[in-house]
Amino acid sequence: MEAKKIIENVQGINGGQTTNGTLRLTDYHIVFCAPISPPAELTKATPAAPPKTRERWLTFPIFSHCTFRPTPPGSRQASSIRIRCRDFTFITFNFANSEAAREVFEFIKVRTCKLGTVERLFAFAHKPLRNEREVDGWHIYDPRAEFRRQGISEKLPDKGWRITNINKDYTFCDTYPAVLVVPSKISDNVLKYAKDFRSRCRIPTLSYIHPVNNCTITRSSQPLSGITRKTNVQDEKLVAASFSVSVSGGSESGTPMSSQLDVSSAGSTQAPELSESDKFEDEMIAQSVLMYDEKTGKRLVYGAQQSNLIVDARPTINAVLNQVQGMGSENMDKYKFATKIFLSIENIHVMRSSLNKVVEALKDADISPLPPNRELLQQSNWLKHIHDVLAGSAIITRQVGINHSHVLIHCSDGWDRTSQLSALSQIMLDPYYRTIEGFVVLVEKDWMSFGHMFRLRSGHLNHDDWFSVQRDAFAGTKVNPGENDGRTDAFQNVISGAKRFFNPNKDEDEPDVASEAASGKVVNEEATTPKMVSPVFHQFLDCTYQLIRQYKDRFEYNERFLRRLLYHLYSCQYGTFLYNSEKQRVDARVMERTSSVWDYFLCRKQEFTNPDYDPTIDDHVIGKERIILPRLKDIRWWYQAFGRTDDEMNATLDAFALSESERQAAVSRLHNSGTPSLNSKPPNLTASQSVLTAVETAHQTLTPPSNPSLKRSVSAEGIGTSAGLSAGAFAALRDGIANINIGKSVFASATPAEEAASSASNPKPEQEMQEMT
Repeated sequence: MEAKKIIENVQGINGGQTTNGTLRLTDYHIVFCAPISPPAELTKATPAAPPKTRERWLTFPIFSHCTFRPTPPGSRQASSIRIRCRDFTFITFNFANSEAAREVFEFIKVRTCKLGTVERLFAFAHKPLRNEREVDGWHIYDPRAEFRRQGISEKLPDKGWRITNINKDYTFCDTYPAVLVVPSKISDNVLKYAKDFRSRCRIPTLSYIHPVNNCTITRSSQPLSGITRKTNVQDEKLVAASFSVSVSGGSESGTPMSSQLDVSSAGSTQAPELSESDKFEDEMIAQSVLMYDEKTGKRLVYGAQQSNLIVDARPTINAVLNQVQGMGSENMDKYKFATKIFLSIENIHVMRSSLNKVVEALKDADISPLPPNRELLQQSNWLKHIHDVLAGSAIITRQVGINHSHVLIHCSDGWDRTSQLSALSQIMLDPYYRTIEGFVVLVEKDWMSFGHMFRLRSGHLNHDDWFSVQRDAFAGTKVNPGENDGRTDAFQNVISGAKRFFNPNKDEDEPDVASEAASGKVVNEEATTPKMVSPVFHQFLDCTYQLIRQYKDRFEYNERFLRRLLYHLYSCQYGTFLYNSEKQRVDARVMERTSSVWDYFLCRKQEFTNPDYDPTIDDHVIGKERIILPRLKDIRWWYQAFGRTDDEMNATLDAFALSESERQAAVSRLHNSGTPSLNSKPPNLTASQSVLTAVETAHQTLTPPSNPSLKRSVSAEGIGTSAGLSAGAFAALRDGIANINIGKSVFASATPAEEAASSASNPKPEQEMQEMT
């Protein structure tokens, strides 16, 4: 590739190690070329030979921050450029010539945040190698073929679902795929009347049907119920039809309807090991579906499934506040055939802030060989968020695969947390998605076609705010390996102190937890909006890594496959992740003009294949069952992705796990295993925390005369969830909004009876309000 600029005598610093070399600048990369020093013994034994060089390529879109530190004229100190990358590469370049450093900085800036359009990114100029050209990555995923694999096709017996072409030209919903699968009994005319009730017209539609029990995972966006709690008959019919598909009597191959249920019925010990949190969640959901006729007091049974779920991935308070903006959540009086649960998975702003704190812990990885700041790692709550996403996915997996229930998933717009939960639960349910081909199909289906906004979330065109020039009293100070010049920290400490003085109750790094960014139009402009950038897909890959780490022989792809996919999410070398929707990719003719990222992986399949992979599925053998569930107490830092060693990132967690294991062994030896013991709190995770924050069913059928203690909403507050609201508090918030009048507070108080019933466990009103700020 042609070099536009070449700068000699540049010092590169990475991991506290310095190397002198040459910097080459192309239109799409910065390339650092440095000689490789041969071993001393080899140098003595052989005559001098031309030194070999090593090249380090950095693609411009992967830069997350670039700081230029100039030196004043006549200074003996070197000017420097410090770069942080999204693949957690940290590198500093020191220049002997200050003007050359400035030219490099401006060169990089022009080719990142000044491009103006994604069509000027490397993907549109990249010439793939011959072996990549032989792979047709763009057509690995065929929606009709994938749904045919799941048993849905015009040529196959009707399983209660049909393919509709209502969105073939993307006029029905421009963020949905052209091929949609809906219940057979629902006509396109019903769909047309139902679409306006869901945000962005993203109606409930099928993503996955279980091959054994015909239970399904459908996905949508939030309903537009608003403060008046509007309803839509067509939407109710659509969800009811999705949940009414009957359970099959078993697959043609004779596989039991559920591996766990089949095994446990035989008295085996192979049933899945559930944590106390898992058992609590299942108990809460099971309790909520014991429905009774309000007149006769007799139990009502709606078909074979009695625990069909609507999963709202948002914290309860976020959903309530969205209701003020005209959105909200389902009125369960109209969905009596289902139970609704709220999860405590935070929004894109909280996740972005969390990753930024991880970066803060790692930020000196260029100039220092020291391990990351473990206190900052813990404060980031990154592992807690990974825990919550996995825990929510596990609930969905158990409902579909073990409890034979249908599940509808949504968050706000249905393209962030919904994609995470849907894809991860399918990996846990279906061994096909644990193969390389299956994972490609899954990403194309649940992320690409269903409109995860890769361009918006990834910030491919960078932003001016991510480039800075430091002009201060320290400008002439050279940054050497092992040193931290302290200027950034000192300045940040002053600003942070001022913010804390004026707002002592709010962390300046924490955005509004209730903000879901759900209002307004879909962003079509190509410019990066920093507040819309968030590591949603990164979290999905991290969660998948946790499963691979825990089930080492159950996945065909290896850890490096996930890590390279994370790199190419930001490299912009391929066209796969450059757009926000299937429609945008079609309009841009991306398949004709760029290569698919799957070309890269599939032509190098051996590099990304797990040598320990065992594809055997046998529901009667421990370790070979169809379903896998995450071990939520065994979550670790994905240290390879963060460019660190296992010991640097996980030493504290491993030490805790070892001490906990020894403690449990001691308890067992003392024969006290029958007495419940308090579990210690592992670092970065909340002890025994459930992702479940509330359970809600239809009011008329949840309170039988014989059990008046059951309330409309059942809260998980008692187990320590940070965003949970009690039954009375949640009902008061929602009903207060529904009955809003001029002159009244938006948040009405709970009735005296509700307050009395929940006073022992409910948080105080000021604590509830604090969650919204």
